Amino acid sequence: MADRPGLTQAPARKALGQHFIFDPDILSRTALAAGPVEGRTVIEVGPGPGGLTRALLDHGASSVTCVEADSRFAEGLAAWPETEQSRLHIVQGDARKVEWAHLPAIMAADKPAMIIANLPYNVGTPLLINWLKADGWRGEMALMFQKEVAQRCCAAPGEKHYGRLAVLTAAVCDAHIAFKLPPGAFKPPPKVDSAVAVFLPLPANKRFSDLEALEAVTTAAFGQRRKMMRAALKALAKTAQLDPVQWLESCEIDPTSRAETLTQNQFRALAMRFAEAR
Repeated sequence: MADRPGLTQAPARKALGQHFIFDPDILSRTALAAGPVEGRTVIEVGPGPGGLTRALLDHGASSVTCVEADSRFAEGLAAWPETEQSRLHIVQGDARKVEWAHLPAIMAADKPAMIIANLPYNVGTPLLINWLKADGWRGEMALMFQKEVAQRCCAAPGEKHYGRLAVLTAAVCDAHIAFKLPPGAFKPPPKVDSAVAVFLPLPANKRFSDLEALEAVTTAAFGQRRKMMRAALKALAKTAQLDPVQWLESCEIDPTSRAETLTQNQFRALAMRFAEAR
C-alpha cells in the first residue's frame, strides 16, 4: 500500500488540546481496545494527523467518520482515497455541536456505532456525557483521556476518584481502563499521564434510562462532597418540592451519609424519586 497518503504533517495547537500519537503499536491497541472494528461503523473525534484513523481502516472498519475542528487535518484526511470509496467521512467542526444521530454513516449503519478516539483534553468530559445519554446509535467506546479523567469514569463507591462521572457511566456502561500511557508517548508530550478507558454498553434491562435526572442528583450530591446528603441535596430537593430527609429515607438512604459512599442503585433510586416529583 505504498501509494496511500502519509499522515498530515503539522504542529499541534495548544488551544485545541492537541497531543498526537504516532507509535503504530499504541494506535493498534487503541483501535482494538473495545473489540474488533472489522465491518463496524466507527466515529473518531480529533483525528489530527490520522494515525488512529489509519489503524481503524487497516483493521477493517467499514466506515470511519472523523470529526476534526482543525482545517489543516480535516483537509489532509479528505484527500485520502478512502473518502472516494465511502469508507472515510470527514466532518469539519466542533464535536460538541455535532448531531451524532443524524450523521449519514450512523443513520445507514445496521449496528450501533463504535466511538474510538484520542480525545482533545479540553472537550473529553462533555463529549463523554453526551455519548452516555445517546439513545440507540452508540455502541462500544474506547476513549483516550487524561489518566485522572479515565479513573473518574471507572471508579467504585468509596474510591478516591468516585463521583458524578462514575455514577453516570455505570448507569449505562461497564467501564474499565484498558491501558495507561506516559507523557512521552505523545507529541508534544502533555504534562500528565493518559489512559484508554473502554465503555461496553450494558444490556437494555440493566441500564438506567433517565440520565438527566441522575445527572441532576449526582451534580448536587458531589458538588458539596463534604456535606451530608441531607444538606447536599437541600437546594435540589426544593426545586421538586421534596423534603431532603424524607426523600433520602424513602430510598432507604441514611440522610447523614455522604455521596462517595452511595451505590449505583441508591443513586438510581434517588433519581427516580426526583423524576417523579418534578
